[in-house]
Formats: sequence, C-alpha cells, structure tokens
Amino acid sequence: MRTHKMMRRILLGATFLFFYFPILYMLVFSFNDSRSLTHFDGFSLQWYDKMFHDAGMLEAIYYTLVTAIIATIVATFIGTLTAIGLSKSRRIIREVVSQINNLPIMNPEIVTAVGMMLFYVSIHMEKGFMTMLLAHIAFCIPYVILSVMPKLRSLDDNLAEAAMDLGATPFQAMKKVIVPQLMPGIVSGALIAFTMSFDDFTISYFVTGNGVKNISTLVWTMSKRINPSINALSAIIVLMITITLVMVNLLPIIKEKAEKHHHPLSKRVLQVISLCVVLFLAGGLAWLKNGTKRSMDSSDAIAAFGSDTLKVYNAGQYIDPAINEAFEERYGVKIIYDTFDSNELMYTKLQGGERYDVLVPSDYMIERLIQEDYLQPLDHSLIPNEQLLAPQLQGLAFDPTQSYAIPYFWGTVGIVYNKSQVALADLEKEGYNILKNPKYKGRLYLYDSERDSFMIALKALGYSMNSDAEAQLHEAYEWLRDIMVSMEPEIVTDEVIDAMINGNKDLAVVYSGDAAYIHSQNEEMEYFMPKEGTNLWVDAMVIPKNADNPLLAHAYIDFILAYENSRSNSLYVGYTSSNEEVLEELSAEGGEFAGNAAYLPRSDYELDELFHYNEQARKIMSELWTKAKIAK
Repeated sequence: MRTHKMMRRILLGATFLFFYFPILYMLVFSFNDSRSLTHFDGFSLQWYDKMFHDAGMLEAIYYTLVTAIIATIVATFIGTLTAIGLSKSRRIIREVVSQINNLPIMNPEIVTAVGMMLFYVSIHMEKGFMTMLLAHIAFCIPYVILSVMPKLRSLDDNLAEAAMDLGATPFQAMKKVIVPQLMPGIVSGALIAFTMSFDDFTISYFVTGNGVKNISTLVWTMSKRINPSINALSAIIVLMITITLVMVNLLPIIKEKAEKHHHPLSKRVLQVISLCVVLFLAGGLAWLKNGTKRSMDSSDAIAAFGSDTLKVYNAGQYIDPAINEAFEERYGVKIIYDTFDSNELMYTKLQGGERYDVLVPSDYMIERLIQEDYLQPLDHSLIPNEQLLAPQLQGLAFDPTQSYAIPYFWGTVGIVYNKSQVALADLEKEGYNILKNPKYKGRLYLYDSERDSFMIALKALGYSMNSDAEAQLHEAYEWLRDIMVSMEPEIVTDEVIDAMINGNKDLAVVYSGDAAYIHSQNEEMEYFMPKEGTNLWVDAMVIPKNADNPLLAHAYIDFILAYENSRSNSLYVGYTSSNEEVLEELSAEGGEFAGNAAYLPRSDYELDELFHYNEQARKIMSELWTKAKIAK
C-alpha cells in the first residue's frame, strides 16, 4: 500500500515538474548576466532594467492589458445578457443560436483572423487599437455564453417569477436573484475571456496595425535574435498571475471573516478595484500621449513633406531603434513601425489593404511586387545618398535599373561549423554533401525554409536554385529526404542562433548575418560558402504605390543610407551594410567584423544566384518540403 502511495506521489511530482520546470527555467534565466538562454553566467537585473526602458515593450504591455480588461468587461456583459435571453427563448431559436455561438470556438484561429481582416478592409476601417479591441470582444463573447449557459439550465425557472410576485421589477429580479445565482458561471466566463484575449496572437496579428502591438505579437517579432528581456517580461507576468491567484483564494476567506463582524467587504473591494482600473487606464493613456511628443514642431514636417507621420513595415529585429528615434528627432515626425515575420505574411497584409510608406522585402518578393504593380518608381533626386551604395549592389536582376528598390542589407546562405569538430578540408571537398556525412549524424541543424533547403539540394546536385523543372525538384526532394532519414537533423528557425553560440551541434545552415553574430559570440564557430554556389540575397527598401507619404518615405530611405546610420544599423543587426564605406571599414583589419567570414559576402562568383519569383516552383517546393520533414 505504501509503495502505491509513494509511486503516486512520484508520478504527481514528475507531472508537476514537467509542466512547471520550463517556467522555472525561464524565471532563473531572466536574471542571467549574459544573453545566453542555456548558460547561466551570474546574477543580474539588467534585462529587467532594459525592459522598463524599452518604450515599445511597455506600450505592448499596456495595449495587452487594456484590450484584455475592456474586452473581458464588454464580452462578459453581452455574453451574460445573451445567455439569459436565450434561456427564455423558444427551443429552436436557442439551439440555432447555440450552434452559431460554437462556430468561432470550433474554427481555426487563422480562419477567424483572415475573415476579420477582410471584413475591416471591406468597410475601409483603418486597422489599429480599435480593430484589435473589437476583434477580441467578438471572439471572447462565445466563451462567456458557453460558461453561463450550463448554470442557467440548473436554475429553477420560477425564481424570477417568484421575485416579481414579491414586488421586484424585472430588472431587480435579474440583478438581485438571477445574476447572483449565475455568478460562478459569469466569473468563469470572464476569466476565460481575459485569458484568451491576453494570450491571443493569430487574430491580433492580422487585425492590428499603425504600430499597435500586444505582448504576443511583440514577442513574435522579437524572437529573431536572443532577447532576454522577454524572460524578464514573462517572469513579471508569472508573478502577476501568482498574486492574482493568491488574492482570488484569500478574498473569500477575508470576506467571510468581515461579514461575521458585520463589515461587508465586497462593495468596498469592488470600488477599490474599479478605481485602480480607471487610474491604470488613465495613466497609461497619459503616458502614451506624452511618449509620442516630438522634439520639433510637427508643422515643419507637414510644410516640408505634407505629413508628420511615416509608416514603415520591416522584418522583426532588423533595425537599430536609435535610427528611427534620430529620424523622428531630426524631422519632427512620428514613425509607426510595424514588423513582419516573413515576406509571405507581409504580402498577405498588403493584399488585405494595409497601407505603408516604406517596405523592406527580399529580392524575389520585390520582383513579384513589381510584376503585380504594387510599387511606385523612386525619385532618385530625393535620395542623394544612393551614390554611397556598394558597386556589388548595382543593376541587380530583380530591379536592373534600380527604379523601385534601394538595397538595405545583403548576404548569403551558408554553413556555420564548429572548427574544433569539423575540418575545413572536409567542407571544401564535400560542400553541401557534408550534410550527408555519417560522422555528423544527429549533429546538424537545417533551417525550416523550403526555399533555402531546396537551394542547398539543387546546388549540391549541380542545378540552378531557380530551377522549375519538376524532375530536378523531385531529385532535390530525394536528396533532402535522404538527409532526413539517415542524418537525424534538427529542423529549426531562429533558435539556431543561440544553439550554435552554445555549441549544441557541429553544423548548421544559416543566413550570413546570423552567422556573423554567432561568430562574434563564439569564435569556435566559422562560416563556409560551398563551391557549388549559394543564395546571394538582397533586402531592399521600396515605396508602395498606395503610400500616403512618398516624400517622407524618400527622406527616410536617404536617411538610412547615410554613413553614420548605415554603420550603427549594421553593427546592431550584424548583417552586411549596403553602404560601400561602411562595408569596407567594418570588414577591414581593425574593424568590428574583421576576420568574420560571414560579414563580407562572396561577390562575382558565377554559381551564386539571386532567387527569382516563381509561384509554381514555390508551391512544388513547399509541398515536397513538407513531405521531406514528415519522412524524418
């Protein structure tokens, strides 16, 4: 008997450890003295300090809490009244509405998100805080109704009538009799609504804009590079939840004791909580308003450019924040800076009617945007710093006359390897086929991208990475499938950066900018570009045809190209600058990236290629890449 009890306790302890160890791990590393997420290098509060000095993160926290609080209050009110109304309706109406209520719950979030985005586009509603709030209210209401309905079914149908027979009005009967009986269901619905709103990412990502982000969307865009401030933020959220749970469990006990001494607590507590919520909302709004004050009179910007607001859409963690601050300072404008995770998601938002003044897509996507007439030609007279561009970035295939795009960063895709474990001679001999070498079984990372994975396979087989021949694509698939089956690679995205810094594997396929950062943190890691050729990629700045502020957009592009800004941007992000002077300075002897093979891309190598837009080939690669990963 004792053995069984001991086993149950061990099993219970193991279960709790399984669920809570990741949270404990995150809490510990929020106090780490270094950026590492795997090695604890000493106690420090620096990431908490950085978090509280990060205006973007504080704004995201505020928008998350305000949205969750308002959505919970409104959804709970509407959901409770709806549930009460349904309970008094005819059976057929009740059943039909209940089934309709279940649809948003059963639907995949991505379907709801795209549907709401298209709805806002159709009614020409500008996306921002209000669209996100309305969306959160809409998807929270069904959960409240679902929580209240079971409690309504257990109530005696005669309660309301008995109350009215005793002189109560219908409103008093509902307030004094029905609602108190439903309170457990209402509280449950409110808690679920708050949790769903606070935690939502997918719907928020598609329905917000104009620089409004919640915590989920912010963390998503910050995951490109290691940012331990996320750990600090998460630790504070865990602390807040713990305090809330303690209060929820203690308040009933305090209330019970207070009532015994004839000191009702509930109204006073409600008043204090309401006052705190009002002060929080008012204080947050005042902070946001003060935070958007500009050092210069915006009338100067309006006179010069016709606007004092610039909307920029760039990849996450892909700019030095000080550059945007400097631009705002210099021109007296406000930058609304949104971020995307991939070119495809950026394109989806553009199709959804989103309007931006400056975009920073990749080469093949720029080619597509030009073909589909999304971009406007540049006025080169407004971009004098264009003459500072490196000569390797002139006349690129996706925009040979440089009519639409100004290069932002550029680089290659290659292999990061641990030089103490992998011989350079082996890499030079085998090229991409080293990924099939049994010596490194279970010791390599592949990047979860069909384009880059098929580029490697096609190059290894001696084909162009832009091949659209189905026979060659299927041959490349077999090459990748063989790696999946025989080499046990780990399929990753941006977590490969920290993993290789910590030497978790011997080989990894990465972008050159990430490789430069990995090498800067761990000199045992080197970068290699195989002789078979690779993807020479370019991300560039463009102005959409529907941009509201093209003059200000030209000024911003010119500002980015300036020496000081280009230099600080390259140092912060780690990718190769498009400014020739900066490129030479940082890669020369004594420069910050001297000896870093990943920083200076290989140029004029005939087997290196730019990706071209080919939708048919992309679809085939996407389907085959999914099959290859399943084979693993």
